[in-house]
Amino acid sequence: MSEKLMVTGAAGKLGRSVVNLLLDEFGIAPGNLVAGTRDPGKLADLSARGVIVRAVDFNLPETLPAAFAGVDRLLIVSTDTIGARLAGQQAAVKAAKSAGVKGIVYTSAPNPHGDNHPLFFAGDHAGTETAIFESGLPYRILRNYWYHENFFMGLPGILKQGTWYTSDKPGTKVSYVAHDDCARAAAAALTKPWSDDKAIYDITSDETFSTEDVAGLATKILGKPISVVRLSPDVLASNLKSAGVPEFVITLMLSMDATNSAGLLSKTSGAVEELTGRKPRPLASFFEANKAALTA
Repeated sequence: MSEKLMVTGAAGKLGRSVVNLLLDEFGIAPGNLVAGTRDPGKLADLSARGVIVRAVDFNLPETLPAAFAGVDRLLIVSTDTIGARLAGQQAAVKAAKSAGVKGIVYTSAPNPHGDNHPLFFAGDHAGTETAIFESGLPYRILRNYWYHENFFMGLPGILKQGTWYTSDKPGTKVSYVAHDDCARAAAAALTKPWSDDKAIYDITSDETFSTEDVAGLATKILGKPISVVRLSPDVLASNLKSAGVPEFVITLMLSMDATNSAGLLSKTSGAVEELTGRKPRPLASFFEANKAALTA
């Protein structure tokens, strides 16, 4: 491939994973790859390999057309400034069109459109998607479902106390997906031939789980019993606050529970295999591979 590819957020976990895959698995020549980051010093190792490293700060929109100059395909990795990223991401889309970018790949969230959305940051993604749609550029939107790796945040504590408190509705099903599958899907979406694509992919595994299902699987593999206790959102929020959980984390947990309960992550898709040629990683293999870290 002779087209020039660019990955924004290349110093972050997802962006860095995509860059590494492009170089090491997808055979992209370093000189055809641009890695964008707010702090180019963090990517000195990539620069040493011949990758073009550019400063990219979505909060400085006047700098973005030059940062995207000469790029054919652009992967916009959604930033981590939840609730304050929409304007910058919209500016990135506008700058991409101005710079002559031929197509955009964007890492979005599950089903982000709609009024009164239960996911409190869905508007960040809905607004960015809309900007891409209205740009007229070809696009591939990747709506990444919850990562397996999210379990690193809450599951160790659940295993210690033996109880999983949740406000999701009984019977709620969720499809989780490995971070590596999301990265590989993004690399594939950026490199597969396209001309006038206008495609949206739900990046999921091929399995769904209720909270009880996950608890049972974790109990079986990790060897520590978990009981599930459902509380109302208000009671759960109060209990978490009393336990010293930060307000942002409480908001995030309740919002994700509500999004799950609304059925917005209840369906699987074949997108990972379609894009990458590989079956998505099962949740069981994540637990098996990370048993020591989860039970420490």
